[in-house]
Parts: sequence; C-alpha cells; structure tokens
Amino acid sequence: MNKISKRYSQILEKIDQEKIYNPIEAIKIVKENANTKFDETVELHINTSLDNRHADQQLRTSVALPNGLGKTIKIAVVVEGEAAAKAKEAGADAVGGEDLIKELKTKASDFDVIIAERGMMGKLAQIGKILGPKGLMPNPKNNTVLAENDIANGIKEAKSGRVEIKLDKANIIHCTLGKASFSNEQLLENFSSIMDTISKNKPSGAKGGSFIKSSTICSSMGPGIKLNQNKAE
Repeated sequence: MNKISKRYSQILEKIDQEKIYNPIEAIKIVKENANTKFDETVELHINTSLDNRHADQQLRTSVALPNGLGKTIKIAVVVEGEAAAKAKEAGADAVGGEDLIKELKTKASDFDVIIAERGMMGKLAQIGKILGPKGLMPNPKNNTVLAENDIANGIKEAKSGRVEIKLDKANIIHCTLGKASFSNEQLLENFSSIMDTISKNKPSGAKGGSFIKSSTICSSMGPGIKLNQNKAE
C-alpha cells in the first residue's frame, strides 16, 4: 500500500469526507490546496451506471472548452494535396500523408491530437493498433475525422482546448477542466460545458432518469472532492 504524504494528509483534514460539495465550493478547495511547485491540472471524474459493452449505452463525444486547457496542444494532420498547406497555415504542428503515417508509427506520442481527412482513414487504419491504445485514433465522434474544408476549423478548436468525453473500461469518464491557475469562474464554465455536453449526448440505452452515479473533482496531486452535480439530464 502506498504511503500517504504529509501534504496529502493535511489536505484531507480540510475536506469533509461525508459532505457532497457544490461545484464552485469544490473548485475553491481544489485551487486553495494545489500548492505544489508546478501548475497542477484540475480533473473531473464521473462514475456512471452505463455498460459500454452494449452499443446503446456507449458514450463518446467531445467539447471545445470556453476557457481552454491551459496547455499547448500539439496536432498532427493526416492530409494530402492543397489541404495540407491550409492545415499548416491553420497551425498544425505536423502535416503529411503516407510519410506522416510512417512517422506516427514511432512518434505518435509526440502529439496530443491527430486529425485526419476522411479520405485518408483507409491508409491510417494500418496503424490503428498503435494509435487506438494511446487514445489518438481519429474518430468522427470527437471531431478528428473531417472533410478538407473543415480541417482548419478543427485545428483551431483542438488548439483552443477540445476535450474528449468517453467511457473507460470501468464506465468512468475522465476529463481535464483546466489548470489550478485558472480563476474559479473559468473552471466552473469549463465544468458546465462538459456536463451540458454529457446531458445532450445521453445514450439511448441509459436506464432511468440519471446515468451518473457520482462525480469528483481534484487536482493532479490532490484528493477527490465529491460533487452534488451527480447527474446530467
């Protein structure tokens, strides 16, 4: 069992483990205690009652956060022809066709997002087993498989801070809200955008009125704080 640090224990003492906090209360506590030497990431974790083994209970979408993520996003765009030049102009960090696909076999982890023009998906499929486990395989549901005319806007959204909302194997959603240096209002706005997006994309097979069992917010080096925002309807 991992030993809890003195700092972590001190933060736990400030949190009522039995209390369910309002989002703004939780955000304030997280920010007050994110006192490491680096700008900690603020995270949202949502435990759902969904079962992603069933097609009608799967959830995968994305949202461009109004206040971004507070980090530089590196983007690779798989596209050929005239659209390649436009992608570069739009701010893509790497652009190419089959040459880029070969490079991604060993350097995919250098990028945060990979966008592909629709016609390139057949060729990109050859490295699907590499990109998939890293969460980098382009998918229409997270706005990373696009028509040529939409690529520039897709790059802009990804650079500004687009987060993917999806279930992990345990049917839990993990999202980044921003940085501890963000204001309370900025983090709350990002939180609301994520919750609204989840609500609008409620799976058809979700049972009952709410499919969210519980949710917590934390910093990357801090404990989770329970939220009363435990449903998306």
